[in-house]
Amino acid sequence: MIISPPFLPASGLTANDVSKPDPMMDLIDQFEIGHHGAWPVTFDRRSHCAIHLNPGEQTEPVRAIADGEVVAYRVCKKAISDGTTDSTTGQPLLNSNAGFVLLRHKTDTGDGRTITYYSLYMHLLDMASQEHIVPQPNDPPETGSANALSRWLLDTAGGKDGVVQMGGTKKVYRKDMLGYVGQHQGVAHLHFEIFMADGDFNDWFNKAGHKVQIGEKNPVQPTSGDYWGHAYFVIPGGTPIVAQPSGMSDAWFPPLPGGSIGASDTLYVEAWFNKGRRFTRAWIDRGSTGNVTLLTREPVADPYDSGIDSNHNPKRYEYDLYARAMALYPACPSDGYEMLRFGRILSEHPTLTGGACATWIAVPLDEKGTLGYVNIAADTIKKLSDADFPFFTGWQKVDDDNTPFNDAGRCDYATLCGLTGIQDSLPSAEPLEADPNNNNEVNLQLASYVQNTDGVDEKLRGMVFKARSEWDPSNNQERYKDLNDPYGFFGKQKDTNPDGYTKFTDFLSKFQFLDKTPLAGKELWFFHPLAFIRHFRKCGWLSRLELQHLLPKNVVQKATPWKWQPVRLSWAASMLAADNSSSIQRRLELNKAIRKYRIQSPVRMASFFGNATEETQWFQKYHEGSPFWYAPWDGRGMLQLTHATNYIRYWKFKGIAVSATVEDTLKQHTQMADQSRTLPNGHKGMYDSHHYLSDSSTHIPADLIAKREAMANPFEAADSAGCYWAWSGAAGCADGYWTNQSSQYSPLSTDHGIKYFYINGAFGKVAATINTGKPSSNYNSVWDIQSRFLAFANAQVMLFDVTNFPQPDGSTSIFPVGFGRVEES
Repeated sequence: MIISPPFLPASGLTANDVSKPDPMMDLIDQFEIGHHGAWPVTFDRRSHCAIHLNPGEQTEPVRAIADGEVVAYRVCKKAISDGTTDSTTGQPLLNSNAGFVLLRHKTDTGDGRTITYYSLYMHLLDMASQEHIVPQPNDPPETGSANALSRWLLDTAGGKDGVVQMGGTKKVYRKDMLGYVGQHQGVAHLHFEIFMADGDFNDWFNKAGHKVQIGEKNPVQPTSGDYWGHAYFVIPGGTPIVAQPSGMSDAWFPPLPGGSIGASDTLYVEAWFNKGRRFTRAWIDRGSTGNVTLLTREPVADPYDSGIDSNHNPKRYEYDLYARAMALYPACPSDGYEMLRFGRILSEHPTLTGGACATWIAVPLDEKGTLGYVNIAADTIKKLSDADFPFFTGWQKVDDDNTPFNDAGRCDYATLCGLTGIQDSLPSAEPLEADPNNNNEVNLQLASYVQNTDGVDEKLRGMVFKARSEWDPSNNQERYKDLNDPYGFFGKQKDTNPDGYTKFTDFLSKFQFLDKTPLAGKELWFFHPLAFIRHFRKCGWLSRLELQHLLPKNVVQKATPWKWQPVRLSWAASMLAADNSSSIQRRLELNKAIRKYRIQSPVRMASFFGNATEETQWFQKYHEGSPFWYAPWDGRGMLQLTHATNYIRYWKFKGIAVSATVEDTLKQHTQMADQSRTLPNGHKGMYDSHHYLSDSSTHIPADLIAKREAMANPFEAADSAGCYWAWSGAAGCADGYWTNQSSQYSPLSTDHGIKYFYINGAFGKVAATINTGKPSSNYNSVWDIQSRFLAFANAQVMLFDVTNFPQPDGSTSIFPVGFGRVEES
């Protein structure tokens, strides 16, 4: 699942605080207008299942948050008036924009976990105002573009001005421009919603075998492999929290204070990695009453990350996860790696059981961030992830049984306080039913509670509301009838403004549209949009189409001159076929490996696929095959292990025994293969490789030969690539991109003229690391480095929020020269 916020300013790319893994969302959070259009209730206490965003810069475009299809839209030549007049001219003020786009998104979050959701962008700027700010091209693109508005978003001809239109077959890609921020009743903002239809919500949250425990105060241990995002541990009172695990060395477990929590308390711990480091935060329920208090407002760094290794470099918990697993879980480091990574073993048929699974991690246990070690392998400790929507992080489902909105559509103050668990310090105003004339007093108190009470905002962001849309006119009578009651806003103005309510509903009808869509009259599930986006950005699971778009449109092949060749989708059938069981399995195993080995950040994924697509010849080949330099110990898998010593290393990680004699023989294979590569040009060592490295010339056990041949199969091909990524140090090289982001275009003379690829030093280091097995900045001799650079540039567009590529004419673009998508044939 690839998703991003509706604004993507370049200033959101980097952060000074390494504990915060999503600086873009940290910035976009600041765009929310807290005093206007607050989530989830309006000033007059009606439901407002949306947020209002203002980026401050008018020229910051509104963008699609994900690939999707257009459900409905409206384009307007001019803004409209809400009836307010200019005091000097007496003319109506054009102070409201009715333009909108409604998108439907469908993607995957895991194995068999397809999610469908909608995003709404309301109050988009009118065409006349856009021309004054950002003039549009005379020949706009027919389809969506991240550079310019598409033709259909500019078309007001032929009676289309201000008219709701259906999307038909129109689709958009993530980051495509949808318009600019307009205004409503004089306030500049984007009204932004994310919601799910009731059926889609139930299909995802309540699916058999994958039921999500959203808002569950007593979650059970999940048994499915549906895991993504941060790790969470529910630690009951009485659990030992020690200064150092018994028998463990300071090298892996620096001594800590240790301590304890009350016997009846429950400690909740969140753990995550960013740029190699590990962080935690914690909550506590004292007495297990259901009232959870945040202990650590600031993330607590793992003590291991303050150490120095033997090479005088800072230790990094995540970068050393492979070495830690090898050291602490000799029977099966792979299972140990999963214990360290997930807190449980997600792979099928685990080797480790019982005490061999013991996994000690540092957790904070009080308000000071005091740390101690806990064995999370204990059955009494529940292991969760963001896939479980843990209640203590704020997630809560609000439906007919617990809604704070009464039959009149007004929010009950006391019920809302009960939902948040935070009581207002101010005395309660008399309710409207007791004194109809104090309506404004109750409104003010609720607004103050929502906007100003410490902790309420975070609680409200996690609430998921089942409600009717304010853009559905079938809901108007129920939602707004009280306005015309004797004590209502318009009811009190009957003498001075007898047509007030009618004018209001007429004005409202110029914005409402849902009755023209398949969602008319339905209850929907609304999420705080930025909370939804931030949460699912941690997922990292790639759908078939997302994998498809990671293929570059063109590649080069070494020849004289270079051969420029378009990538054909048919090449990648083994990975991308929609209904082939083998392809489905290959995609599944690849996603599992990406998840297990922490390749899920955009820059790591782009770096991984920049190499993996080239090494598999664009998802078509998972075994180099003979004749090649290292045969029969040639490349297999997504990253082509090649050397016999790499196979040994992987097998040991998986807990597969390799005798010392066989290991020595295989090491000799590698040495001879390297020597044979240095023979004079024309031979390339092929004869010598076959002579010295054939299975018949040595005594390799048959079971290892079989395991070697199996390495091209879906699981081994993906898992070995992830393991190689972990031990080679590629993750740290990829993370170095954030201090080395600039790219330089490089021309290449091909059989189709001059073409361009983009050199990036950080990715070049990753490519050299993948090619040599250890971190290296020397990428000039990397095999097919030009195609790897092409693939990396394409992956940046697909995965990054913001890209910037220099062009031959001296300008810059968010697209590399020659960019295009590999589409269905």
